[in-house]
Amino acid sequence: MVDTRHVFPVAIALISLMFNCCDAGRLHVQGTNLVKDGQRVFLSGTNLAWVHYGYDFGNNQYSGVKTQFEQYLSQIHASGGNSIRVWLHIEGESSPHFTSQGYVDKTDAAGSLINDMRSFLTSAKHFNVFVFFVLWNGAKKQNTHYRLDGLIRDSNKLQSYIDHCLKPMVNALKNEPALGGWEIINEPEGELTPDHHSNNPCQDTTHLHNSGAGWEGHLYSAAQIQKFVNWQADAIRSTDPGALVTLGVWNPKSNTDKFGFRNLYSDHCLTSAGGKAHGTLSFYQMHTYTFSGHFDGYSPFQHHASEFGLNKPLVIGEFRQESGTNPITDMYNYAYYYGYSGAWGWAASDSNQWSLIKKGMAWLRGRNDQQKGGLINVHV
Repeated sequence: MVDTRHVFPVAIALISLMFNCCDAGRLHVQGTNLVKDGQRVFLSGTNLAWVHYGYDFGNNQYSGVKTQFEQYLSQIHASGGNSIRVWLHIEGESSPHFTSQGYVDKTDAAGSLINDMRSFLTSAKHFNVFVFFVLWNGAKKQNTHYRLDGLIRDSNKLQSYIDHCLKPMVNALKNEPALGGWEIINEPEGELTPDHHSNNPCQDTTHLHNSGAGWEGHLYSAAQIQKFVNWQADAIRSTDPGALVTLGVWNPKSNTDKFGFRNLYSDHCLTSAGGKAHGTLSFYQMHTYTFSGHFDGYSPFQHHASEFGLNKPLVIGEFRQESGTNPITDMYNYAYYYGYSGAWGWAASDSNQWSLIKKGMAWLRGRNDQQKGGLINVHV
């Protein structure tokens, strides 16, 4: 069990989502904390990621998985959790709709994407769960990757996605109380070129030599990924100024200026690469997994959040209990007490891990009596 005697305790809020659309009632950033109605919020939750990889939303597909999604929401609520991370386009398997030339001309072929997402958000509101939609995935290169590739390499194609899918989607859903935020891309480092030397520190990736980055191929420069993120983040925040935007990194090595590394997703790096002033992240999100039963020395579970030197809230977005690691209850406990703004275990779709994740969420609820009278604000 984590020793919390010398750790400044953070406040936690597992909150009801029955609130209006104005910014004062929304989840927002205050310094290095997430805040709702004047209370710090700890995002205790899980990754569902998907039921059918790339085929959950759009083209009238959600009706076939709605019952399963609602079951997960119900179990998160019953376990005391308050948030879920769900993947959307991935590599463009079924949304958005691409022309034969690789441009986006609409949300999806059937035009149901927004309504599908709204249906899920309505259910999430009922269960008091914040939803964070992940737009794209850089951790796995599959047979539809050429669609995502076009958006990363071609500014005109990326703009077509922004105009014909992203902005309409954000505008239509911005008043949904259960919408927690948007994630531009999951683990873009899977396709990042390491060992690229540049006199521009934001574009130099030599610090990622032998780091594991580029496991799906050395496809894109840091500048290409930064522009891709910057343009979409700007589009989201210009359409909905109160929206939260994040990005899930595979390891802290690409998201901190400490320990000899470089934060490739700082405000300066994103805006200098893409040129969009509002194309920055609202909060940071790091993933961490073990190798041979151990977390590496840079894992969030080896450091207080403040040690990464970031000026925004930091969520541990993916982790799991594996052989040789501490119980997952310890991981949720560590994230809660060591300065992080949330913990999302991987993954609800893994039945073995899901039973553990529910224990992790319940650990926080049980210790802080957060279910008394419903989901309420509790200080410790």
